[in-house]
Amino acid sequence: MQRTIPLALCAVVAATAALAQHSGHPQTGHKPAMAAPAAQPYAGQDARQITSLSADEIAGYRAGAGMGFAKPAELLGFPGPMHVLELDKELALTDTQRSKTKAAMDSVKAKTRALGERYIAAEQAVDDAFRTGAPRGEIAKRVAAAERLRTEIRQAHLDAHLEITPLLSKAQLAKYAELRGYGAAGHGGHKH
Repeated sequence: MQRTIPLALCAVVAATAALAQHSGHPQTGHKPAMAAPAAQPYAGQDARQITSLSADEIAGYRAGAGMGFAKPAELLGFPGPMHVLELDKELALTDTQRSKTKAAMDSVKAKTRALGERYIAAEQAVDDAFRTGAPRGEIAKRVAAAERLRTEIRQAHLDAHLEITPLLSKAQLAKYAELRGYGAAGHGGHKH
């Protein structure tokens, strides 16, 4: 019996030492290897021209691109002018439909390009406020100004979808949804 106690005690001590070594316990003198830091989602973005906007986003705002602003309209049966014009032949647009859709597209592009430039400048003003240590109230004013412009951009894109949808027949709307790969859900629920 005396032999089993020392053997059991040795086994416990050995297991404890092995566990301590494996976990980097300070008594062993071994430290666990440091894991490489995980990639951080904002790493490198501090070097951007405007921290909250990528180069692609800046280019999109300057071009008056849709950038997903009108996604609810697009996916719920209100086509966008640019995509309607891209599908001109497949939709068998009339001359009137084509010219009114092009006019709507040209108008939204012009409006959103101008708003986009102002929005970019407003986001730059937010960065500048942080760089100069502006008070919280000033930062809040600049953020609100930027968001108002962003809202105007989004509304302009949505308005273009609303403007051209009544120009299209139900058959054209159904064909548009099919060509764009949208399911039947949400399409045709609006009134012409």
